[in-house]
Amino acid sequence: MTKRQEKALLTRQKLLDTAEDLLKTNGFNALSVDDITKTAGVAKGTFYVYFKHKEAIAAEICRGYFKEIENQITKMKDKDIITKLSLYFDNFMNAVELYGIHICREWVRSSIDPNTAPDNDDISKWQYDYNMLENILNNAIKNNELKENTPVQTLTHYGMMTCWCMSDGTFEPKKWTKKFADIQLKAVFGKYIKEK
Repeated sequence: MTKRQEKALLTRQKLLDTAEDLLKTNGFNALSVDDITKTAGVAKGTFYVYFKHKEAIAAEICRGYFKEIENQITKMKDKDIITKLSLYFDNFMNAVELYGIHICREWVRSSIDPNTAPDNDDISKWQYDYNMLENILNNAIKNNELKENTPVQTLTHYGMMTCWCMSDGTFEPKKWTKKFADIQLKAVFGKYIKEK
């Protein structure tokens, strides 16, 4: 890698780190390209070299967080599928609470009506989450944790984040995620778990 490429990577990461700090502190609605570039100490045009708009940088921040979750689960070779899914849902709701209701509403808005979201070079947040959970379940089938007839597509749909967004934040996602994992996961997956 050349020094120029290294510098470009550092600048991009600086923008991501700055935007993440601002996002956590001020929320999505208050996030602006001006604030990101001023706080990061880079020219406004530099932002647009790496990202099309604030939604793009927010999506990239969230993808990084969810990639870490996926990596954690991949490394859990000695854990059963219920433990893996519980970790997934718990960390997912941590991200929901961490990044706030406004960014989650943005995710939901682009999922429910993609025409209202800015142009996006990659898949929507909903599709990204769906694919991640689908991969977890498909890997469990491949690793003989779940039976081959497990209805992956049906089990991949969920709506706790949507409930939180629509309740104006009064729905407590972490509390309900724990209940869901403790009560529902075994009931939902029980007949698909392979006997060892």
